[in-house]
Amino acid sequence: MKTFKAFRTEEINQYFVNTIQEIDKSTLESGEVIIEVAYSGINYKDYLSSRGNKGVTRNYPHTPGVDVSGRIVSDKTNSFHPGDEVIVMGYDLGMNRDGGFAEYISVPASWVLRKPERFSLQQTMQIGTSGFTAALGIKKMLQSGLKPADGAIVVSGATGGVGIWAVQMLSKLGFEVWAVTGKTGVIPMLESLGAKQILNRDEIMAPIEKPLLRPRWAGAFDTVGGETLSSLLKQTSKSGSVATCGNVGGIALSITVLPFILNGINLLGINAADTLMSVREEVWALLEEIAEPLQVSKFGKEITLEQIGDALDQVGKSGHIGRFTIKVK
Repeated sequence: MKTFKAFRTEEINQYFVNTIQEIDKSTLESGEVIIEVAYSGINYKDYLSSRGNKGVTRNYPHTPGVDVSGRIVSDKTNSFHPGDEVIVMGYDLGMNRDGGFAEYISVPASWVLRKPERFSLQQTMQIGTSGFTAALGIKKMLQSGLKPADGAIVVSGATGGVGIWAVQMLSKLGFEVWAVTGKTGVIPMLESLGAKQILNRDEIMAPIEKPLLRPRWAGAFDTVGGETLSSLLKQTSKSGSVATCGNVGGIALSITVLPFILNGINLLGINAADTLMSVREEVWALLEEIAEPLQVSKFGKEITLEQIGDALDQVGKSGHIGRFTIKVK
């Protein structure tokens, strides 16, 4: 076969259209490493790219997909051998370089990570950027000195891709997890992942005019941003830590410096896409210790290339729970 299938986003008469297309394999020759994709997964950046967001993807036509697991076809650098099972996540994959919603990708060798032994190719994408982001944030929280004995940890957006993993892995580490969600009917799911309390998002929100409130938790993992993050910071105990990775609730914070200079709060930013390879290896080692794909993946859904369009629609409406994993080949 001289072509391969890919989910492509094109700009046609100022509209962005998504279709499954046959792509010539000669387009793969520009990269150092060619990978046959086994699995991918859907992240919010993929939704934005598929909708023509020029802040995510500058040029179209384009193949989204910031996550890939698969097998090496060829490597010009001789760093890998044909058949080696590998992962590529983040960097510019699926943003300004054609991504994982395709049967093959071509990338720099420096982006490629050998698959951790404990996980299958399928499981690495059930974890994906969502689980990796959660583990990276947890790693930073642990490095800040946060311990289970310090008190409860709040997870906002707890039914989203990152939130579910944060609940599961923090619980695995022995933390008392309070899960925050605006969705109904999810209490059994969150409790099965280890959450000790389930809170409606209104229960954690603090008045904008209040610079500080009574401490309620030792730390937080925020996937929402905006007023949710501001409220979490105002109610975090002295020397506590708050990790943040999302902005679906907004990019502005209505907060003073008081939580930081009076309570010594640590605000830990998470940038998964640009994580150094040495740190990626450490994060995947942590994932091998605390991530439970069988426990979490049952709340997601496995789909095919042909079903990506419908799944992206659900991601855009925030109506889904868990993570979409794409079985490519």
